Amino acid sequence: MLSFVNSFMAWNLKKRISTMEYAFNNGAEVQLDTFNALLKEGRKTVFGKEFNFDIIQTIPQYMETVPLFTYDRIKPYIQRMMSGEQCVLWSGDINWFAKSSGTTSDKSKFIPVSYDALEYCQFRGSRDVLAWYYYHNADAKVFQGKGLMIGGSHQVNTLSENSFYGDLSAVMMNNMPFIANFLATPSLDIALLPEWEIKMAKMIESTSKENVTNISGVPSWTLLLLRGILEKTGASCIKEVWPNLELYVHGGVSFRPYKKQFEQLIGGDIAYRETYNASEGFIGVQDKDGEDMTLMLDYGIFYEFIPMSDFHTQNPRTYWIDEVELNTEYAVIISTNAGLWRYSLGDTISFTSKNPFRFKITGRTSSFINAFGEELMVGNAEEAIVEAQKICDCEVSEFTAAPVYLDEKNKGRHQWVIEFTSPPKSLSQFEEVLDQELQKRNSDYEAKRKGNLALERLEIVSCSKGTFYKWLKSKKKLGGQNKIPKLCNDRKILEEILQIHRNE
Repeated sequence: MLSFVNSFMAWNLKKRISTMEYAFNNGAEVQLDTFNALLKEGRKTVFGKEFNFDIIQTIPQYMETVPLFTYDRIKPYIQRMMSGEQCVLWSGDINWFAKSSGTTSDKSKFIPVSYDALEYCQFRGSRDVLAWYYYHNADAKVFQGKGLMIGGSHQVNTLSENSFYGDLSAVMMNNMPFIANFLATPSLDIALLPEWEIKMAKMIESTSKENVTNISGVPSWTLLLLRGILEKTGASCIKEVWPNLELYVHGGVSFRPYKKQFEQLIGGDIAYRETYNASEGFIGVQDKDGEDMTLMLDYGIFYEFIPMSDFHTQNPRTYWIDEVELNTEYAVIISTNAGLWRYSLGDTISFTSKNPFRFKITGRTSSFINAFGEELMVGNAEEAIVEAQKICDCEVSEFTAAPVYLDEKNKGRHQWVIEFTSPPKSLSQFEEVLDQELQKRNSDYEAKRKGNLALERLEIVSCSKGTFYKWLKSKKKLGGQNKIPKLCNDRKILEEILQIHRNE
């Protein structure tokens, strides 16, 4: 039975390949069609009438007429929708909202999720990952077992009847077709439990008995589950528990710092595929081996890009897909089939190729350290951590960093709090290596470090295992897409984590 299901799903998924290849090679044309389709629906909305969509005909007109929006700026429109008003931002009814964990601040974002966004963006993206996997792997048997999805929870939105919100993964689980639920583990009653620690225990108990062939989830939470599985079963590696495991689909954070831990825990070869699946939309798919992803241009999202060199200027110019350059760091601006218009996503990317438009995620527009003019970005930090692990033969579980400001007695420096899975033999050596690797990857940091004139060597505080978990728990941010901020330009988060470390 499952062999037939696998063959049928493989055939059905691969029918999308030719359509995707056309979109890959005709990006500007596909994006222009997407723009016109969005504009047509937007004209029916409160937002569209307010910003004169009726007179907008071209992309330059759109860029000139509609201002850029952050979440705080578009929030009043979303609040009206959450209170039951329809056709505010999108023409169709919207009853679901994705509670975004893209930030670890105390405030949550509620992102509208329309039927169009679910069907033609989120679900299409999930299917396309598998379509490419089957296309490149003729012997794939993903559908001959269960798919383990490590997601969040949902609850009723009391502001309006028949309205709900939850983590994006929970929204998707609640709206998945029958066949997807049939092939998923754990059951929905476990997968959607709101209390993370109770859910984790039940997931370990339930999934350890299944034939799991594929896993999807944020790396940090997936590692926690895998370690729990090994502890419960007494197995030496995950392949002993799930011998048919062949695919891990990940996203949410860079996978590079985690890959070595996965390889050791799994204990055998599997395929790894990255996705860029934000609460606001499914952006990118890793369609082949490598570290970059392909920008998916036919998902009902119109893209604009702001060079990061201009991002913090007043009224920066945006560029659409036909105007972007390679190896330039851009902030991503999206207009979507759920009614986000010229919305700043908060992520930064750099294109590695055109036709198809492939890219790497380089960081967050708000996740950097620039206290001394060093402009250290998340991508620099993650690459340096990966290399320092290799050189010093250690494993980093989690980290965050922030500046220590200069005073009358001391120069400025960066302070890192790092939780090691396997610590280095010499923390001082690791500090030196990490500092050198950062200088190799960031000329501004290197210049500020020269001769210790502006910046002293970075300092590392090695915290005990579980420190970052306790910080997330204190913020009620366990599970789902929640993650640790890697770089902060102020010390608020780092001081909170240090306080937990000191209390150990």
